[in-house]
Amino acid sequence: MPTPSGERPRRTTPTRDGPILVEGPVEVVLSDGSTVTSDRFMVALCACRRSRTYPWCDTSHRRKSRE
Repeated sequence: MPTPSGERPRRTTPTRDGPILVEGPVEVVLSDGSTVTSDRFMVALCACRRSRTYPWCDTSHRRKSRE
């Protein structure tokens, strides 16, 4: 489904107990108002907030169980 500008919308894929996969490139606005960008074709956004590279997933969710 094209957007009014003719571009396709970004596809996001939540994964069970893991990151949210987003088709790139992306720009992420953080809670403090700053932005981070990635020009990769697919990015993994951290959903557990354990990542040392937040908002990008570093697979920290695999090493620790949720409380």
